[in-house]
Amino acid sequence: MTTTAPASGGWLSGLADWAVGLMETIGAPGAALAIALENLLPPLPSELILPMAGFAASRGSFTIAEALIWTTLGSVVGAYLLYWIGRALGRDRTRRLFGRLPLVSPEDVDRVEAWFDRHGSKAVFFGRMVPVFRSVISIPAGVTAMPQSRFLTLTFAGSAIWNTIFVLAGYFLGEQWHVVEQYAGIFQKLVVAAIVVAVAIWLLKRIRARRASRDQNPAA
Repeated sequence: MTTTAPASGGWLSGLADWAVGLMETIGAPGAALAIALENLLPPLPSELILPMAGFAASRGSFTIAEALIWTTLGSVVGAYLLYWIGRALGRDRTRRLFGRLPLVSPEDVDRVEAWFDRHGSKAVFFGRMVPVFRSVISIPAGVTAMPQSRFLTLTFAGSAIWNTIFVLAGYFLGEQWHVVEQYAGIFQKLVVAAIVVAVAIWLLKRIRARRASRDQNPAA
């Protein structure tokens, strides 16, 4: 299978060659392996690997059904490994770990966990369709001990939707599959920018609160 590498070149081109090599060597399971690693190593973009799998299916390397099944299986396996990392950490260890960070208190961790207890199902399902969050959302699910059956069902459903969109895009675009990654990259940058802004606002509020507390209790 030959492919047109992303116009940006560099590490993306190298990743494209690596993923193509996997698919050429072991077929659709190669796409599953690449997507499983994408969950564990977020810099690997699913927005690049999935359209490539669709393109490979369009060239007859494997069927479109195999592309969808194997990439979704890879997504679930990768997410499940992260889920168990969260389970290994547990609530108490996570609370102690983050409670040692500057400007973070154990109560902050408690509030986040309480929010996840209420909205975790929606977070896991929709998080599978949001760059960056696709990977990390599995960890709090493990930390809060979300039932495995629920986690796997939600992860499968969210991943199936996300994967189907990108695999079919690559299938129908053919040689122009990499166009999908370019547009998806814009969405990813917007998500990252929103995270940076949210963190900056939180830090500013926390610093102001600490200063106000010191002003009111100068001996503290």
